[in-house]
Amino acid sequence: MDVQQRVGPYGLVRKLGEGGMGVVYLAEDPAGRRVALKTMRPELAAREEFRRRFGKEAEAARRVARFCTAPVLDAGFDGGTAYLVTEYVEGPDLSAVVRRAPLTGANLEALAIGVATALAAIHQAGVVHRDLKPSNVLLSPVGPRVIDFGIAQLADTSTPATIAQSMGTPAYMSPEQAKGDMVAQASDIFSWGALVAYAGTGRPPFGTGGAAEVVYRVINHVPVLDGLDERIRPLVERALEKDPARRPTAQGLMDQLLGRPEVPVAAATRMVSETWTPVVSPPAPPPARPRRPWSPVLVGVLAAVLGAGVTLAIVRPWEERGREPGTPAVASTIDTLDSTFRVQVDSLTRQGTTARLQWTVRNVGKNNLGSRGRRNTAAQQQV
Repeated sequence: MDVQQRVGPYGLVRKLGEGGMGVVYLAEDPAGRRVALKTMRPELAAREEFRRRFGKEAEAARRVARFCTAPVLDAGFDGGTAYLVTEYVEGPDLSAVVRRAPLTGANLEALAIGVATALAAIHQAGVVHRDLKPSNVLLSPVGPRVIDFGIAQLADTSTPATIAQSMGTPAYMSPEQAKGDMVAQASDIFSWGALVAYAGTGRPPFGTGGAAEVVYRVINHVPVLDGLDERIRPLVERALEKDPARRPTAQGLMDQLLGRPEVPVAAATRMVSETWTPVVSPPAPPPARPRRPWSPVLVGVLAAVLGAGVTLAIVRPWEERGREPGTPAVASTIDTLDSTFRVQVDSLTRQGTTARLQWTVRNVGKNNLGSRGRRNTAAQQQV
């Protein structure tokens, strides 16, 4: 955790990630609710032009409806730190999931619909995302959520892109953005096509490599969509048209995917949550523990158990009368690994030609080998 513990009224909990524009933290608001807080790079926040633009863009982002997005809750400055606060979304990002396996079936369709719905909500507020990519799509328990649109430049085609030009990710940016032309909503549609292709195949449609190489392919090559679900491929191909005018709108994507016209974003969001199967990140591996040579212990325990079992089979204590309840039938101890183990046979029950042997092993020595304590198990033995 950084030395800084608070930004504005928000307490920082831990770092979630870092990108070209700044650092993202899990934070808590004054009421104790969890939020995601993004701090901008200090050199950006020091520029007067950025400060003016930041306030304008943050206000626009707050107008975006929460449908399939992580809504912007707050924005401001704390000394020399510019920060943006959004709803915290629990779940892995798309890239983390696709690295394990591409999405298929209903989840791939739900992803395509959910991201298109988010773009429709963003565009209706007059905002262009400009950096739609797998790491900016979080897979929550109820479906995909698009994030990081709060620092996108307003959809103002009267001025060329400046700071926002550097925000795109080569594998997912549109040809017009790659060439430094003015960027409008159609650019996000191209990014949607590249993102859905990646989600369904596990690879970007214009390949990987150096930024200049990938940008050249984005501008000049056709996308490689081999292996993409044939039900969704035609729409992805349309979204990846080089000419922005030939691409569908976000609303058009929703309508095509859901098979009916003018689907409201609220209805599309409900459909996504109803068909989405939650995905989880692979659990972090447990801390490595030093391995102990347990083979001598196991050999000794098994020998003691089998010996006790044979003794029981001969003595047949179940035929005795007047035994105190809870008294072990046979017990034995073994010394190994500088410790002592007590092996206790609790019962032996006849089941036809088979006897069920119930036994307990307890570490009673001074060296407790990690305090693993008492272990119970059961075995069967012919008698």
